[in-house]
This record gives sequence, structure tokens and C-alpha cells, in this order.
Amino acid sequence: MNKNGWMFAHVIALLGVMVSLDNVLLSATPDAQAESFNVKPGAWEMTVTTVTSGMKLSPELSAKMTPAQRAQMEQMVKSREGKPHTITSHSCITKEDLSQDRIIKEMEDEDEDTAVQCKIKVISKSSSKLVLDQLCPGPPSSTTHFTIETKSTEHIVAIGTRSEAGSGKSRIDIRGQWLSPTCDGLDE
Repeated sequence: MNKNGWMFAHVIALLGVMVSLDNVLLSATPDAQAESFNVKPGAWEMTVTTVTSGMKLSPELSAKMTPAQRAQMEQMVKSREGKPHTITSHSCITKEDLSQDRIIKEMEDEDEDTAVQCKIKVISKSSSKLVLDQLCPGPPSSTTHFTIETKSTEHIVAIGTRSEAGSGKSRIDIRGQWLSPTCDGLDE
């Protein structure tokens, strides 16, 4: 996958960082045949909005930080409490990036150094929708429900909700809009 490729795999990682401030390793369960999203390849604009509530630093992460780092991170988490945080970026999406199995595989391989062994349970998938649950035993344990849906060949939306044991919850909303058939002008 190219550097600016399919964002959904990276959104799961972003969600994990913003929610638990830990990285996770995903391991997919076997499921139905490969499906690809019915959207146009090319340049896309992706807007990702995350809202968190009740988040706390995990004891494992806190133990790895200096007191100054911990204070800075706790302040950042507190300042974002209940407030939307939005990032907009441009991505070049290829036909290969549209494979749902590839998206799941990218999620699976996101961080091979992490000890957390999460599972992905695919609820359903079709050319217009992918629904999955991410179950992580922890520590700390967490559950994420994620739905990615094509509204047309030029529009895609995704919604994710995550809850973490002993901490808070977050919601992530993604809006994608196709810009052009070529990726000219995008940073690679």
C-alpha cells in the first residue's frame, strides 16, 4: 500500500492512539470471499473526526513515561475531552487498496512489535459495506465496532465506536470524497 493509500487501516491505528494511547496488533478470523469496495480509484479527500470521553492513560503506558511526559500527555487527553478533533488529508487510492481483505490484512500487520493480540471479527462485507468488531484482551481490554460504507462510487463514510476497560469511550467519523481519477499533485 502506498504512503498515502487506503486510510481505514490507519484510522484504526489512529483510533487506538487517540483512545488508549497504546498500539495494537490485530489478527483476522477467517471469513467470506474477498470483496472490494465499489468506489472510484484515484485522489480522495478524507475527513476524520474523533471525540473521546473519560479517557485515562493506562498504567502500562504511564510507567514508560517520565513525569514530565506523563503530565503533558494527561493534559492533552484532558484538553480533548468531549471535543471533536478533525483531520483532513488527501489520499491516492488504487484498485488494490479497495480490497476489503487487504484492509483487514493492513490492520492485522499495523504494528508487529506490539504484544497485544487482538482479533477482528468480520460481521458482514459486500461491495458497499464492511462491518467488523475488534476485540482486544489487553491490558487494557477494549472493544471497537467499525462500519465502512460506500454511499456512491464517489462518497464513503465510516463510523467507529470504541470502549476500553477502566477508561473511556471514543467515536470516530470518517467522510471520504473522490476528487479525481489521477493522483497528480498529491505528495507520495
